[in-house]
Amino acid sequence: MQKHFLSISLVLLAINAYSLPAPSSLNEREKRLNAPTPTPTPRQQILQTPPALPTRSSIPRQQAPQTRTATIPTTRAVAPQGPRPSTTVVIDAGHGGYDRGGIAGQRVDEKTMNLDVAQRLKAVLQSYGYRVVMTRDSDVFIPLGTRVAIANSYRDAIFVCVHFNATPRRSASGIETYFYSSQSLPLASAIHYYVAGGASSANRGVRRRGFFVLRRTTIPSVLVECGFLTNPTEAQQALSSAYRQKLALEIAHGIQNRASVSRIAGATRIVSNSSDSALEPETVPLQPFIDQTHYRDPDLARSKHRRSSKSSKSASSKRKRSSDSDSDSDTPKKKSTKKKKSAPAKTED
Repeated sequence: MQKHFLSISLVLLAINAYSLPAPSSLNEREKRLNAPTPTPTPRQQILQTPPALPTRSSIPRQQAPQTRTATIPTTRAVAPQGPRPSTTVVIDAGHGGYDRGGIAGQRVDEKTMNLDVAQRLKAVLQSYGYRVVMTRDSDVFIPLGTRVAIANSYRDAIFVCVHFNATPRRSASGIETYFYSSQSLPLASAIHYYVAGGASSANRGVRRRGFFVLRRTTIPSVLVECGFLTNPTEAQQALSSAYRQKLALEIAHGIQNRASVSRIAGATRIVSNSSDSALEPETVPLQPFIDQTHYRDPDLARSKHRRSSKSSKSASSKRKRSSDSDSDSDTPKKKSTKKKKSAPAKTED
């Protein structure tokens, strides 16, 4: 009986084990099956996707140099670049029209020689690429104030006056170059260096003088005296078109190489018989100069100025006498006095 009971108990235990599982074990299994898949942490994501590593480190490093490079050209563009060589040349052919130039009795007209050299200089400079402005391009008279106004209307230009010299002393000869302001000395040095070195005339040097066209201009300005037309030898040279062309070439070479002026010793130029082409840039010595702002050169022509001053004095005396006679016209005695004094004036004219 006892054995039978034990067998029945074992059978019941086996049925319970294979038929119905424990509720606690079923709940755990359902939880495992229904639970969502856990998302990887940021650390796991970085480890699983290695291509993302270069992107994080390279983007900021590439943007920083690009920003610096973009600002450098802007800074350089607005920075001052200093003075640039001028490409505009204002040429002033001295005298013209009723103003013949020179002195009384002079055989060769200065105004004609001035204009011819100026026009040749214009052609040479234009072939070099310069912009050229002429104060006069024909036989007309241009007032000095108008010449200065034309020059000052071009801010980045240079002003070159072409003249020939004259004096009652026939033996006077040579090349002179005048300037007034300190900014004009390098230009005067370069032009004189070439003209005086290329001509067969004597070198009379660079001189500082307060001529109206030099004193009133605001740009570098020079006045070149290309020789004395009252000297028989230099007058004969000036009548040669080849010599006038050479003068124009030498002035152009000075303009072209004015930026090469340096404060070095020596003022003598070894001249090459050069062509119509431009000279190669070379070092030009800064020329010594004579300050004549308070000095009257005896070799410079002053006869025409003396004559004009005499005529102006006689004209003023005539006006004064006529006014006196008009105011005292009722007095017969003063009328006769006027007639007596007017006779010498007529004889002088």
